[in-house]
Amino acid sequence: MTKENEEILSLSQEVGDLLRQHGWYLVTAESCTGGLVGNWITDIPGSSDYYLGGVIAYANEVKQVLLGVSASSLAQFGAVSPEVAREMASGIRHLFSQKFPIEKLVGIGVTGVAGPGGGTPQKPVGLVWIAVETPQVQRVERFLWQGDRRQNKAFSAYRTLSLLKEELLAWEESTHGKR
Repeated sequence: MTKENEEILSLSQEVGDLLRQHGWYLVTAESCTGGLVGNWITDIPGSSDYYLGGVIAYANEVKQVLLGVSASSLAQFGAVSPEVAREMASGIRHLFSQKFPIEKLVGIGVTGVAGPGGGTPQKPVGLVWIAVETPQVQRVERFLWQGDRRQNKAFSAYRTLSLLKEELLAWEESTHGKR
């Protein structure tokens, strides 16, 4: 196993342990990562304890129909925007709240330009927006990767899990005074 794979498994395990400790469930809305976040989460045995599933919302129509992303956000800001990332994270939580309590759901939304095509001067190849929504907070971050398509997807998935871990640790510290 490569060092990179060990780091991914370790981070996925840490995220899973934190979700399990909080009694929360992860749901994912992925566009440019094409399901890579969900893939890495499910590489951990027992991940069904805390990972419910996700939607690969590559097409704008899927973002709208399944995740509730507004047509006006897509028209005004485009699919690769903080607004759409937020709506994806929120939308996936609401989609799963039909069967699970929303106060137990953590959602992520990832949207970007993986490349090699599709970039513009305003939204270059490698631009990614990642949203993490817990029951307490919503955080959206912008990244600009410089890799090829596969690298940009991997960078995005890894950073998604890192942001999720940071938010889970921050919640733990705020409620239990520890880190």
